[in-house]
Parts: sequence; structure tokens; C-alpha cells
Amino acid sequence: MSLLFTPFAIRNVTLKNRIVMSPMCMYSCYAKDGKVTPFHITHYVSRAVGQVGLIVQEATAVLPEGRISEEDLGIWEEDQLPGLTQLVEEIHRYGAKAGIQLAHAGRKAEVRGTIYAPSAIRFNERYAVPEALTLEGIQKVIDAFRAGAERAKRVGYDVIEIHAAHGYLLNQFLSPLANRREDEYGGSAENRFRLLGEVITAVRDVWQGPLFVRVSADEYHEKGNRVKDWVRFSGWMKEKGVDLIDVSSGGVIPGNEAKPIPLGPGYQVPYAREIREKGEIPTGAVGLITSGRQAEEILEKGEADLIFIARELLRDPYFPRRAALELGESIEAPVQYRRGWNF
Repeated sequence: MSLLFTPFAIRNVTLKNRIVMSPMCMYSCYAKDGKVTPFHITHYVSRAVGQVGLIVQEATAVLPEGRISEEDLGIWEEDQLPGLTQLVEEIHRYGAKAGIQLAHAGRKAEVRGTIYAPSAIRFNERYAVPEALTLEGIQKVIDAFRAGAERAKRVGYDVIEIHAAHGYLLNQFLSPLANRREDEYGGSAENRFRLLGEVITAVRDVWQGPLFVRVSADEYHEKGNRVKDWVRFSGWMKEKGVDLIDVSSGGVIPGNEAKPIPLGPGYQVPYAREIREKGEIPTGAVGLITSGRQAEEILEKGEADLIFIARELLRDPYFPRRAALELGESIEAPVQYRRGWNF
């Protein structure tokens, strides 16, 4: 059997295959209340019907001021849980596992009111100038991630992913390009890691299941973090109980300030390989992975343990079937679809 369609066990969860729906913001909470809508049910459950092994829900805010946009999903209050529970139950109905990405946008939040960051430096002219978080504000963020993880546990998610990539709050603290603090949360690599480390510990206090962290392994700037820094950070995360690093890149600074991103098929896979090998921790590869053969080769070469599919799953909710045909595999069809899948 191809590696792409072999199960993957992590802590108390076994995925039926190595195909993961990567978290992608849908900006579809039109009431601006962070609650699940009929669109979210259709969007995610169709990929479960399509036989994706793990579906990781889009960035879900742990605080209202931490939303990327006012149309983001949220998990900061109890009223949001019934819709999330329905979503998870429907994903499970079709044999997929459900993950949630807990997030805080920091200075990249486009919401009304005050936004927050490690330092009072706005992302670019489109964004508001953030307030630098006080120590009390930092503790509020940590508590919010803990509360979000506790709610996620009650909802019934199988996996939690902490969003520490793409220039959002935890990534901002990690990056010398966004963090100019002079206290215990700024300066050295150890200090810049401190908030992420404390968030991981807080989440682990209430969550015993698989824990992923999404990272930006290259900030595309000579003074920013590079993959060698993330190898080091990943070792610290592993010590704190993180099970897998979901390896992306970029987003910390505006595109006009960064080096050109070398876009191409699998362009972020080398980062996943290096973190996996040198950090000695499982990784997920993401970024312009569009075929079953390409995904299989990544796994065969030991470059990653899971394959995170993003835009290709927007184009084709049944990507796993197409990948299976490409690899000469037969996968179980939803009973309602057998007459069309099996021929």
C-alpha cells in the first residue's frame, strides 16, 4: 500500500490516511459573532465525505480582538460551542478526524477597537498601530489559549493546532522583525520563544490529545528567523509536549519588505524535511502539493509525516479519491457514492 493511504497514529488518535486539510480562513461569519454557519458545515463536511484523514479548521480566534477579520470563527465564549459541536459531529460521521487551529492575529487583526502586538509597530499602512501588550495582557492571551483548548476538548476535537505562523501574534513575539521588547519576552531567542512556550504549557494543562504547532520556517529577510532557528525552537516545543510541526513560511513582514518567495511545487517541503531530521520531531508538509504522486514521494523520501493540502482541496473536495486512482489504490467510498466511485 502507498504511504499516503496508510494510517498514522499520534497519541490517542489514529488518522485513516496521511491527507490533512490545511486550515484556510473562509471569512464567512457574516454576523461577526464567530459562530459556525451553514457554509462551514457544507465546506468542511464535504471534505470529510471526500475521505480526507484529518480536517483542521481555519484559524479560530481565542479572543475577539485576536480575529484576523470580524468574519472569523471564534472559540472565546460558550455560545459558540453548539455550532462547533455540530460541525465536529458531522465531520466524524464520515470517518474523518477533526482538528482546530487556535489563533490570535496580533497586529494583523482587522477588527474594530484596539489591537495588540509585542511592540507598537503596525504591519503596514493598511493596518492600525497596535498597542504593545503589557504583562497583564500577555497573561490574558495565555489564559485565552488555555480556555480555547478546554472548550475544544469539550466540543470533541481530535487535534489542536496552535497558530504560530504567518505573522500572527505568537509569530510576532518569535520574530526579531516584529518584537522590539526589552523585557523577558524580547531580545534573545529564549525570551522571544517564551510566550509560545507558555501557551503550549497552558494548552497542555487541559489537553491530552495530539498537539500541533504551525510555524513560518523562513521569514524571507536576512534579520528574520530562518529554518535553523526553527530547528532550535522545535526542540523546545517537543520538550513541552508538541507532537508535530506544521511547516509553512512567510507572512511576518509585508511582501515589499521581504525577499521574493521562491514559489514552486512543494517549495516549503525542504523546511519540513530539515525540521524533521534535525529537530527529531514529526512534521507536516504544505505548499503547492497538488497530486497523489507528489505527496507520496514526499513521504517516501522521509521529508514529512503528513501532507497538508490547501488550495487543491478547494478545487477538488474529493482529492483523496483522485490521489488513490493516481497511486493505484482503492479507498472506501461513502455508501451514497459507491455507484460513482467504484467502477
